[in-house]
Amino acid sequence: MTPNKFLLRSKSILQRSDSGHLYADTKPQTLDLHSVSMNQRDLSELDDKPQKSLNEKQVENQELLIKCIAQHIGFSGDRPIAACIIYKCLIQWRSFEVERTTVFDRIIQTIGQAIEKSQDNNDILAYWLSNASTLLLLLQHTLKASGATAGLGPQRRRSSATLFGRVNNSFRGVPQGVNLPFVNGNLSALDAVSQVEAKYPALLFKQQLTAYVEKIYGMIRDNLKKEISPLLGLCIQAPRTSRASLVKGASRSVNNAAQQALIAHWQGIVKSLGDFLNTLKTNHVPPFLVRKIFTQIFSFINVQLFNSLLLRRECCSFSNGEYVKAGLAELKDWCYNATDEYAGTAWEELKHIRQAIGFLVIHQKPKKTLEEISRGLCPVLSVQQLYRISTMYWDDKYGTHSVSPDVISSMRVMMTEENNAISNSFLLDDDSSIPFSVDDISKSMKQIEISDVDPPPIIRDNSGFSFLLPRAD
Repeated sequence: MTPNKFLLRSKSILQRSDSGHLYADTKPQTLDLHSVSMNQRDLSELDDKPQKSLNEKQVENQELLIKCIAQHIGFSGDRPIAACIIYKCLIQWRSFEVERTTVFDRIIQTIGQAIEKSQDNNDILAYWLSNASTLLLLLQHTLKASGATAGLGPQRRRSSATLFGRVNNSFRGVPQGVNLPFVNGNLSALDAVSQVEAKYPALLFKQQLTAYVEKIYGMIRDNLKKEISPLLGLCIQAPRTSRASLVKGASRSVNNAAQQALIAHWQGIVKSLGDFLNTLKTNHVPPFLVRKIFTQIFSFINVQLFNSLLLRRECCSFSNGEYVKAGLAELKDWCYNATDEYAGTAWEELKHIRQAIGFLVIHQKPKKTLEEISRGLCPVLSVQQLYRISTMYWDDKYGTHSVSPDVISSMRVMMTEENNAISNSFLLDDDSSIPFSVDDISKSMKQIEISDVDPPPIIRDNSGFSFLLPRAD
């Protein structure tokens, strides 16, 4: 405070004598912060300075955190470091418990900018899917809704596009007079943090983080679809030149070369699947999400191949059935090598095309009854689909016939009775929805031990982040 202010204050502090007269007391005064006679403006100046220092320090720490996570800071074992330090900082700063804060918005913006710049880079997308899903798991086990915000729960099983629309909603900035929480010292018993009653910004952050998990998941899945789609078009019909090379009496080397040419497109798909799996594993994407991706990819393969088969008569031949059957065996081998941990039930998603191909390559079709076909050979196919395949089938290898006229007539009767003989009712639809919820992620992922995750150099030596350092036992 300037000397002039002290002078003005000494003149303005008046006391009343016992006789009732006022006189100026120019003796040094001890400032009473609770005195009603103290000028309000000066009181606020004195009071704000320590708090401003705290707020400025907190803002600096937030800026450093954002700068840190904007970089690719890797993994500690199988744990994404960015997710772990974000969670530690939010707990330490008590950010989940405040009504207004910008830190959540900054984190969301950082994730958004990273993935928007790298929509075709599956390595970066997998890195952020790993971080976002891990952070979401930590929030799921930490946050509980307060009474006023209990209605802001995560939405189940909506498409990523719908839920992602919420991500563009920004948090309000810190208004004047609202303090940022700042806590010094080490965070104790971090791995035993009890549930926190979260305020609206924290719950909205969790919802936006959920949207990003869904968005990134969908981007990776769709990138793989785009990569294998051109190959799928080549996998439904055998190349004529290679097929013609597989002639009876040809040398083994000639037949092997022709067989290798036939299977090349399928091996291209297998290579794409393997490359994607390696990328996901390298970035420690939770196996639960990896299984979901490949389950949906195999469902996509099933839809594309099956619909192409039913729409193109040239594909419904005996020799083409053998070609597709050999290709499906390549996919089965891939699932086996990937193991159930990552492939899950992906092979079961191919049941429509597998059963349709089984019908094309089976011998003595005229002797098969409708019961044997519909219940034994192709139980998952509808009558419309069976009718379509049966009437389009042709044998370019042995000259055999399709099912008997009686079976065809029975199919027509069944379709009439079911009143389902609609033009394209035999086609399958590709399901691009998000096949999991936050609860599914929480239940499927193992608990994360984060107390021994070492922070990156950019913040390790900063005293404001000392709580991130692993605790000595």
